[in-house]
Amino acid sequence: MNKEKRLEILTRLRDDNPHPTTELNFSSPFELLIAVLLSAQATDVGVNKATDKLFPVANTPQAILDLGLEGLKSYIKTIGLFNTKAVNTMKTCQMLVDLHGGEVPENREALEALPGVGRKTANVVLNTAFGWPTIAVDTHIFRVSNRTKLAMGKNVDLVEQKLLKVVPKEFKVDVHHWLILHGRYTCVARKPKCGSCIIEDLCEFKDKTEL
Repeated sequence: MNKEKRLEILTRLRDDNPHPTTELNFSSPFELLIAVLLSAQATDVGVNKATDKLFPVANTPQAILDLGLEGLKSYIKTIGLFNTKAVNTMKTCQMLVDLHGGEVPENREALEALPGVGRKTANVVLNTAFGWPTIAVDTHIFRVSNRTKLAMGKNVDLVEQKLLKVVPKEFKVDVHHWLILHGRYTCVARKPKCGSCIIEDLCEFKDKTEL
């Protein structure tokens, strides 16, 4: 894909949604971190249903520690893999209290040292909570980037590297959200809604649909 076409795609996505953000409900970096931890192999809707009940009761590391493991599980038991996620959440909260004064560190290395936090989660927190120009590549972004040929790669790390290279600075903070939302609602996995897509004429996907 050439530079001009890529720029037009990003411009259209920006014009359609000038101020995008995550669909996870949060009001602090800590709430975002916990929501993202819980979102692995789960929907944002499902996570929000759980955290909408959890956060009014416990939305700091110490408050979650005070709930205890079984107490935390009672709030997140509707989320897939909740047992493992509960353990990681408790360990993460303990590390935040012990090492970071109960605050979420604005530092990639420190974030990735937390249990259950990998590069993608760290990217989401750095981008959405702190405004860093990071790009967290999930299955939606991977699909959209490869399908449109915006940034092709055989795995999520390669797609991330390509996006960081080819996306102009002015779009970097928001591109992660645009591509996730585009993949979630328009460029869906099984039958993309090409007929109602705002970038259909720019997309280089060969098997376009009429929907």
